[in-house]
Amino acid sequence: MFGKLKDKLKAWTKKFTSDVEEKTKKVIDKAEAKIVKDIKKETKKISKTSKKEINKDKKSKKEISMPMKFQVFDKSFRPDLEKLKELEKEIIQEKPAKKIQEKPKTIIKENPQTTEKETKESFFSKVKSKITKVKISEEQFDIYAEELEMLLLENNVAFEVAEKIIAELKEKVVGKELLKKEIEGQIMESFKDIIYEILIEPFDIYGKIKSREDKSKPFVILFCGINGTGKTTSIAKIADAMKKQNISCVLAAADTFRAASIEQIKKHGEKIGVPVIAHGYESDPASVGFDAIKYAEKNKLDCVLIDTAGRMHTSKNLMAQIEKIARVCNPDLKIYVGESTTGNDAIEQIRSFNFSIGIDGIILSKADIDDKGGTALSVGHVTKRPILYLGTGQEYDKIEPFDKEKFIERLGL
Repeated sequence: MFGKLKDKLKAWTKKFTSDVEEKTKKVIDKAEAKIVKDIKKETKKISKTSKKEINKDKKSKKEISMPMKFQVFDKSFRPDLEKLKELEKEIIQEKPAKKIQEKPKTIIKENPQTTEKETKESFFSKVKSKITKVKISEEQFDIYAEELEMLLLENNVAFEVAEKIIAELKEKVVGKELLKKEIEGQIMESFKDIIYEILIEPFDIYGKIKSREDKSKPFVILFCGINGTGKTTSIAKIADAMKKQNISCVLAAADTFRAASIEQIKKHGEKIGVPVIAHGYESDPASVGFDAIKYAEKNKLDCVLIDTAGRMHTSKNLMAQIEKIARVCNPDLKIYVGESTTGNDAIEQIRSFNFSIGIDGIILSKADIDDKGGTALSVGHVTKRPILYLGTGQEYDKIEPFDKEKFIERLGL
């Protein structure tokens, strides 16, 4: 679903890493250049000092050699004079250039300032080759935040949810030291953590039905949503799954508005072997739900599933009608059925239903043809309610409990 987003996010982190490395290299190169310049300057000073010292040494040697030539000293000093002659000969034969080259080398080692420079140069060399961590600045993050936002919007993530994701990602990575070689993986892991936190952990419908305290009363579930989302088919899938769980149920055909809706749910009831309570078209849908509950009580059934007419969230009359159904039937659960492919439109739709009746959970149909996955994040964030099931086909067994781990894996992250 998020395959394209993953690839672009990967390219984004690589580009960022490259930018950080380039800036780091410039800083180090600048520091190294300064150190080299300082060392050259220091060496030049030392070289001049060394030349003076060598000339001084030569002058001193010549002063000693003069008495030797005139032999003014006593014979008892001759052995020493012979040694001085040999030393004089050695100094005269030694090339000054070699002495100049050796002297600075000795003095550099003895100079504490030069030693410090050498240490700094050595330090920066090690830093350059062994940098393992980078720190992302706010400015660097903001450069790519806009592109990331567009990628999220392209994947059907609502604008307000995309902003939340980016804000939380910024908080997690900006100013933090990240391993250079693992920066891509760490950013992706932070991204996954944010998505995981947005999605609410689903509850078990069947467990709720079986664990209800008053077994004499059926567990009532009201289904709502707009036109064409696969609501009636989703109800039939749930009923079929309940039957396999040894939970008895009845269907209420409270969609008395849409043409052929009653025939459709009756056909589903026949296929899965579940009774259907229906009135005529244009009848009060609240009364259909009420009669289904009474039927379940009389026959000691575990659950009542109430189908309702699809209605646009902008229709005040129809929204008022579903409020009446909820008030009369007093359902234990109110489930919104929407399409995975709806995208940003799902936000306003689910907000309206949540405001009118207060939904408890969500079923997203057509998840098998959704290659993006952003709708699930959006509706989960807006309602703070869990996604309970994903519809993955037309057959009755093509519905699966929502699993956060599997969903994130399916996103390709």
